[in-house]
Formats: sequence, structure tokens, C-alpha cells
Amino acid sequence: MTTPTQIRIDSDIKAQANKLFALLGLDMSSAVNLFLHQCVIRGGLPFNVEIPNYNVETLAAIEEAKQISGDVNVPGFKTVEELKKALEGDD
Repeated sequence: MTTPTQIRIDSDIKAQANKLFALLGLDMSSAVNLFLHQCVIRGGLPFNVEIPNYNVETLAAIEEAKQISGDVNVPGFKTVEELKKALEGDD
């Protein structure tokens, strides 16, 4: 027997999760059921819940990486060889 359940989820996270689950051949309901079953089997969450203890430099580097990854003007490289050429200044 199943019971309808209503939960609130951030819309962006829901969309990302739905894409991921579709790649795995799952829908949201199946994924949530898998999660809940794993919680019951393990007697807790099936992953660690932690508060990261990053230092100021690490937090700044994470923020910089986020900004760089969203900047369309920053060149990307498809291979290590392309990256090496760019680092060495060979065009």
C-alpha cells in the first residue's frame, strides 16, 4: 500500500534532480522511495551530513571557481594537450 506525500523542494534543485533521475531511468517518486528505503535499511541517512570547516583561503578559492565557471569569456579546454599549449603560450 502506498501513501500520497507532499513535500516542498526548491524548483531549481527539483529540475536538476529530475534530469539526473531520468538518466538513471527513475522518476522523482521512485528516487525518493529508494532514498527512504536506504534510510530504513541503514538506520540513518545513507550519506554523511557534515558542516564543512573550510579556511578563508579555501572559501575564496571556491567562490572564485564558481565565478570562473560561469564566465563565458573564460576559455575552456577539451583535452590536457590543449591546456598545456595554453599554459606554455603555444598557439
